[in-house]
Amino acid sequence: MKKNIFGLYREEIEAIITPIGLERYRAAQISEWMYQRGVYCFQDMTNLPLPKRMLLAQNFTIDTAHLKLEQHSSDKKTSKLLLAFDDGAAIETVLMRQPYGNSVCVSSQVGCNMGCIFCASTLHGAARNLSAGEILAQVLYINQMLKPDDMTVNNIVIMGSGEPLNNYDHVVKFIRLCHQEYCLNLSYRSITLSTCGIVPAIDRLAAEGLPITLSISLHATDDSTRTKLMPVNRQYSVSEVIAAGDRYSKTTGRRVTYEYTLIAGINDGPVHAKQLADLLRGHLCNVNLIPVNNVPERGLHRPPLSTVAQFEQTLLHNKINVTVRKEMGSDIQAACGQLRNESLKKPYINR
Repeated sequence: MKKNIFGLYREEIEAIITPIGLERYRAAQISEWMYQRGVYCFQDMTNLPLPKRMLLAQNFTIDTAHLKLEQHSSDKKTSKLLLAFDDGAAIETVLMRQPYGNSVCVSSQVGCNMGCIFCASTLHGAARNLSAGEILAQVLYINQMLKPDDMTVNNIVIMGSGEPLNNYDHVVKFIRLCHQEYCLNLSYRSITLSTCGIVPAIDRLAAEGLPITLSISLHATDDSTRTKLMPVNRQYSVSEVIAAGDRYSKTTGRRVTYEYTLIAGINDGPVHAKQLADLLRGHLCNVNLIPVNNVPERGLHRPPLSTVAQFEQTLLHNKINVTVRKEMGSDIQAACGQLRNESLKKPYINR
């Protein structure tokens, strides 16, 4: 069976091409074609002699992703793609054209099994993990979309479907690949990883020495409410998650972002804002307020703008760094899991 070489480090490519008679330096050429030029056919790698291209094709494949469905917001700032792999698994990737650059939100699993009640990704559970190459394929697909405009991906958020720290090894390999000069040559500081709060994995990530931004889903200040919203709280309590965030900040020197989804009548009142301020005062962190996305299957409602503004002002008054996430792509089901869920309901033609 042929081995897929997409998603391998250059050193790994060297290790598998030399036994079949190719020179080690050919790995650099292959890496450049795949990761920088977006060429996924050995025959098109024209700076390799034809016999060597044929030898590569006989032994290896370059498996990436193909487009199954795409949607674009009316303001042209957000594009959501449903990308599929050779086994038929489909995942979502979102391009957000921001004033400060192009951000891509990638998925780390096919679906999600964390069970957060405000998220559409969890409705069908997790089918499988994505490989480092499958995560990278999402970014490179977006790069090819941007190429005609002479643009590229500037920031990556691992915030799509799935819990990245439950796919730890592949996600960390993806992050390291993005940083390599022969791949995206992207600064670690341009990468954000969002987690539900898997405490042992947060500590493991801190020890990696990768100065990426860590974003932790909090969404409540007390264990009772957070457990209702996020079943993972039964395993890792609010206090344990905050302590892990502190350790990450201390080890990496980076501020942790705490995500707080505002849900009408559940966690959006003045008392909740004050409790959040009290919980985070003195910690090296930011708060990102997220008015809940409309997920019909969950029956949750977004608070009015006045409530969001009051919540924000309470945090600011208590000297907590806070931003309100700017909504993008609401007209194209840009929330995690929504497009994939629709695709599971009815067939779409592969493109």
